Order: sequence, then structure tokens, then C-alpha cells
Amino acid sequence: MTQPALHDLGVAQLATELRERRVSAVEVAQHFLARAKNHQHLGAFVALNEDATLAQARAADAQLAAGTGGPLAGLPIAHKDIFVTRDFPSTAGSKMLAGYQSPFDATVVARLAQAGCVTLGKLNCDEFAMGSANENSAVAPVGFDAPAPVRNPWDTTRIPGGSSGGSAVAVAARLAPAVTGTDTGGSIRQPASFCGITGIKPTYGRASRYGMIAFASSLDQAGPMARSAEDCALLLSALCGPDPDRDSTSLDMPAEDYSRSLNDPLDGLRIGIPAEFFGEGLAPDVRAAVDGALKEYEKLGAKLVPISLPRTELSIPVYYIIAPAEASSNLSRFDGVKFGHRAKDYGDLLDMYKKTRAEGFGDEVKRRIMIGAYVLSHGYYDAYYLQAQKIRRMIADDFQSAFKECDLIAGPVAPTVAWKLGEHGSDPLADYLADIFTLPASLAGLPGMSVPAGFGEGGMPVGLQLIGNYFSEARLLNAAHRLQQATDFHLRSPL
Repeated sequence: MTQPALHDLGVAQLATELRERRVSAVEVAQHFLARAKNHQHLGAFVALNEDATLAQARAADAQLAAGTGGPLAGLPIAHKDIFVTRDFPSTAGSKMLAGYQSPFDATVVARLAQAGCVTLGKLNCDEFAMGSANENSAVAPVGFDAPAPVRNPWDTTRIPGGSSGGSAVAVAARLAPAVTGTDTGGSIRQPASFCGITGIKPTYGRASRYGMIAFASSLDQAGPMARSAEDCALLLSALCGPDPDRDSTSLDMPAEDYSRSLNDPLDGLRIGIPAEFFGEGLAPDVRAAVDGALKEYEKLGAKLVPISLPRTELSIPVYYIIAPAEASSNLSRFDGVKFGHRAKDYGDLLDMYKKTRAEGFGDEVKRRIMIGAYVLSHGYYDAYYLQAQKIRRMIADDFQSAFKECDLIAGPVAPTVAWKLGEHGSDPLADYLADIFTLPASLAGLPGMSVPAGFGEGGMPVGLQLIGNYFSEARLLNAAHRLQQATDFHLRSPL
């Protein structure tokens, strides 16, 4: 029987191969570095450092030989370029941070390194994680001379989703077995859906935000993306946990073994089906794939329960008031004084601020900063920002009412499959509207994930969204794992 190629192995399989010394960490790292270089046309990576990667791999091999390696010793991983890293540039996809090298690693990066992971490189993303298509990056991918959008490996004329588009493409194209992403309003779940992989956003506060370049502090959350729920469970177990000295929003809850209940039966599991997620705006091909996945759950013993999330439509205006407001505050630090881009020609300090920010920020970032400054300004704070916060609380209450009737909530991740590159270029609202199914869980701080559920128009992947109550990541991952045991969508590859 022919052995599968290294890039066809998932996290769990590859960790076993490494632990049993059937392959070395250096060999694995070299294999994936070569794949990254051979698929530069996808634009997934923005930074590679072969010397640093192989040095980490050699250290992992030494630990494995001594029997002291962590649970993921030697496993290659790549990080979204929103996490700061010592050995690689950290740009957040922005000209504002071009060439910036952090003196420390983000907590998520450090914890995965402690578990034994070997960093392959940094992955492309929308500038400061602002976007739904990964068309807003201002950084040239590896092998490019100028900024370029990330391309979906299932159809390179289409977007991969955003803002974690580079992360999703790296897994889908088998350039890395595991990656990190961030989810502010759906930026793990939506690109995972569009690229046919698995991704999970944990409960807000479960993963430290220290070293994650901030977009919207009350919404940003880190999470893993990989081929399967089993792989995501292993990664989530390594990266979660309290970080009280460095992140005030980190929850005082110990790390868990999220793989502990992966094979629990689903008999009697109540899956809530929100009527608002299945309205007129849902494309027929997406609905067909989601319905097929829900039928599989019924075969596995789960019960489908009709529920309502009545304020779903309000999540779009609420999010696009709160997130830009927080962004306008967080991005005020980028003024050309301490680090990052600084305009070359200016008259005085105020002129330097203006020119630096005008040159350093892209159009989408400027748009959100202006919206945020407006809703926080005198005379508009009460009318917009305060009202949005009140409705945010109501959206969270809607979920708690629903969870009295069900254990998990299921529905589509996005209304359509991935659209063509440039299709929404002159209409940013079209991108915003595509987030309607992912925003509610983000506003409520709930865990959510995308699980491959089939294929739609043009053979493009469709994801099923699963949403759980607070701290129910293990239940979510079990439900996803059982679906993946009954289907093979997560095993299919575009390359």
C-alpha cells in the first residue's frame, strides 16, 4: 500500500508519524517549505524564513529523540500576519507596518511553540484584518513584487474569503497542515467555508489576544484552522488558556483537552435551526449543501429543532458601528512616532501625522476609521454607539433564549459560495452583507465553527456553521467530528 504524501496527512496523523520517528521534523519542514515555494501563485504566504524554520525543526527533533517533545512536536504551522513573531516580519497586511520585526511572540504563537510546533512562515490577510475577501492586503506575497490578492485554490479566479484568507488557502492547498486565524466578525469561519476546511472561533476570552495586532478589542479572537475537527481540537487545546498578566480580557479558566469527547454519540443532541438563517438571501446551492449536512445529523441521532434569532438582521449595522469605533481607537497608535511607517516630507508634527496615516493606511482601513470616529463623536455617541451596544446585548439574549430549546445551533456560514475576485470592488456594502450569518455569534462572544458540508455552484466548497453556548467548544468539535466521520468533504483537495 502506497504511503500518503506528507502534505496529505492531517495534524493528528503527522504528529503520530513524528512521535514514532517515521519521519523527522526537518524532513517535514523542508517538504512544506518546498510546497509553499511551488505554489506562490496563490499568494498565501507573505514571509518565509527557512533558516529559522529549520532551526526550530532541528530543536523539535532533539526533543523527540529525548522523549521530551510536546504533543505537537515537529508539527509545521503558519501564522496569520496579525500575530507578532520574533523571527518573521509582522505587518498586519499593511504598509503602515512594512518591515516591522517584533521583539516578542504573541501568546498564541508562543503556546503553540511550547507544544512543539515549527513555524513555516506568515500568511496573507486583509489589512488589519478588515475585509471579507482578502483583497485588501497592502503587502506583496512571497514571489510577488507588489501587493496581490490571495487566490482560492478551488478556482483561482475567486476570493478565498477574509480576513484569514491566506490561512484558509494554506490549509486547503496543503501548504501547511495547520494555521492560526483570527475572527472578529467571521474571519475564521467564512474563509474556512469558502476554501473547504475546518475552522473554529472559541468563546471570547479563551485565547489570549496579547501580541495580536488589534482591530476591535471586544470582538477579536484567535483560533485554529485545519483540515478536520480532530485537528482543530488538538490545536485549540494547545493555544487556549488564561493569560492574566498580559491580556485583561483573558478568562481565568484552565486549558482543556478539547479532543476528550470527540467520539461521543449524538443521540438526543438538539440542533437549533434559526428561521432567519434560511431566508430569501440564501443561495439555493448553499441551502442544498447545508440541508444535506443536517440530514446526516438526523441519521446520527440528532434532533432538529426550529428556533428564532429575531435580531439577526440588526447584527450588520450593530457590528459596523461597534467594530469601526474600536478600530478608530486602536489604530490611533499608528502615527509615525514610535514605530511603523513615517512620511518622508512633512512640515510640522500635525502634518507628519496626517501624511503618515494617509500614506500608511489603505482605503478600507480609512473607511472604517472614519466611520468609527464619526459614531464616537460628540452628538452621535448616544445615537449610534450606545444604541448599538444595547442591541448587542439583545442579540446575546436571543441566543440564550434559543439555547433553552437546543444544544447547538446550525446554519450556513455565508449566503453564497466564494465570489469572483474584484466582484465587490466598487461596493464594500456587498462584502459587509455577506457576514450576516457570522456576525451574531461574534457580537455575543459565542464559540462558532465552519465544517465542510459539500459543494455548490462552480464546484466551490460550502461550509456548515455550528454555534454553541459559552465554553461549549468540546461539544462543537464532537458534533463536527461525527459529521466528518460520516462524510468525506474535509478530505477533498483542490490540488
